[in-house]
Amino acid sequence: MKIGSTDTKPVATPGGSDRKVSTPIKTDGGPAVSTPEPSAQVKLSASASVLAAAEADPTFDTAKVDRIAQAIRDGKFEVNAEAIADKLIQNAQELLGRKTS
Repeated sequence: MKIGSTDTKPVATPGGSDRKVSTPIKTDGGPAVSTPEPSAQVKLSASASVLAAAEADPTFDTAKVDRIAQAIRDGKFEVNAEAIADKLIQNAQELLGRKTS
């Protein structure tokens, strides 16, 4: 089987002929300028939005993380299971849209 050059073959676009084409816009007496049509729409889930907001949160305390890491290395870090369970329940309720009191 012989494969020819791709330069001579037409390029097929997905979706056929219903693809939007950019529309030329006339500027102040200059040549028409084409504006690109959006090719894709992206919608973030609620979880992704929360994570993105958390990454942008400037309240991250590096010193506190270092203190906790050192306490773990020294074997002095104590886990408060009740506090962790309470926070997990509170976070789950917030994610489900329920108000906590």
